[in-house]
Amino acid sequence: MNIFTLPQSAGGVLLGVAILLTAGFLMTRLTRRLHSPNVTGYILAGILVGPYALNLIPAWLSGGMEFVTDLALSYIAFSAGRYFRIADLKRSGGKVLAVTLAEALCAAVAVTLTMIFVFRLSVPFALLLGAIGCATAPASTIMTIRQYRAKGPFVNLLLQVTALDDAVALTAFSVCTAVVNALQTGHIQFADVALPLLWNLGAVALGLALAVLLRWLAGQGHSQAHTLVLVNAVLLFLSGLCSTLGISPLLACMALGAGYVNLGGEKRLFKRMDKFSPPFLLLFFALSGLRLNIPSLATAGVIGVAYFFVRIAGKYAGASSGAALCRADPSIIKYLGLALTPQAGVSIGLAVLGQRMLPAAEGTMLATIILSSAVLYELTGPACAKLALLRSGAIPRPATRQPARGHGRMPSMPDTGDTQEPPRAAG
Repeated sequence: MNIFTLPQSAGGVLLGVAILLTAGFLMTRLTRRLHSPNVTGYILAGILVGPYALNLIPAWLSGGMEFVTDLALSYIAFSAGRYFRIADLKRSGGKVLAVTLAEALCAAVAVTLTMIFVFRLSVPFALLLGAIGCATAPASTIMTIRQYRAKGPFVNLLLQVTALDDAVALTAFSVCTAVVNALQTGHIQFADVALPLLWNLGAVALGLALAVLLRWLAGQGHSQAHTLVLVNAVLLFLSGLCSTLGISPLLACMALGAGYVNLGGEKRLFKRMDKFSPPFLLLFFALSGLRLNIPSLATAGVIGVAYFFVRIAGKYAGASSGAALCRADPSIIKYLGLALTPQAGVSIGLAVLGQRMLPAAEGTMLATIILSSAVLYELTGPACAKLALLRSGAIPRPATRQPARGHGRMPSMPDTGDTQEPPRAAG
């Protein structure tokens, strides 16, 4: 029952946003004392003000803020693009691709086989759930890296792997979609596989083209404020166009960031964006917690619990085996899989598409498993990412005792051999 009712007006929207921002900030005061990442506090804040706790945010408000998801993911993907410098990819590109394929496909196979042989579910359901299991959400991982100012080879590989994960997931889902259609209709259509891939390749090409425009605009001597305006205009245009066409904006916005940095763009632009985006990222994670359907966890039951743990095991085993085959550093072999736990964003979009292809009961179960587990992954993911960063030595020792506050300067950090400066702390 509502403690009070927000008016369905512009004022009500502003009050709702204020509640989410305040709850997110206050919850980080608690999680900071527990040495947990800020992302966990944001999600818990969303659950607290949601319909199954204080019920402060009405359904009409949370339903009308879908654009926040695309907005936040666009900022995150653009920021991650800076780590795709051609010089770095030439040195580690093969290793990144091998590790990404190993961890993504191992998770997909583990989930698919478990659903078929343990729970005796249909092959179409298992294939679609397994393909969705490939995806890894970069948002909470990047936020954790920002908060603790982690850097080094482990961080660079982690960011590149999570970025490529979405490409692998989209490809795997397209192939599985074609197989499911073939099982249901008796024949396979080439367009079912080719069209989604072509649309995403077109989005990446557009992102690279807009990177040329952005590089030119940023080099015209505009003030910092106007440069920030122009960057947001280009980024939101790209994200909005992708969303209008039903394409995930992640790959396109990542291509925009990668294209800009490879064209000689200044890293200061990314730093300004990192300072501008925290309120939107807080809203994104708080809304994820707000939308968690607590009763649906019981509906998913043992199958949902199995998916949750089997996917994690598959990710860890795949990342470890892939890194071992590439003769990566022991810290990467041991801990990379831990940082690949989060799942949201792309997986939720794929779940909606998969639900339409299955019978009503199976479609509902698929959506329930993905939507509910996404929030649970986002709750456990930051803690796993922090543990992996700590164990791998990516977090400088002073930052492990006291996370970065505001934008003040940190004590000098040990040399990790990394020439890339990590994003500043968001919390």
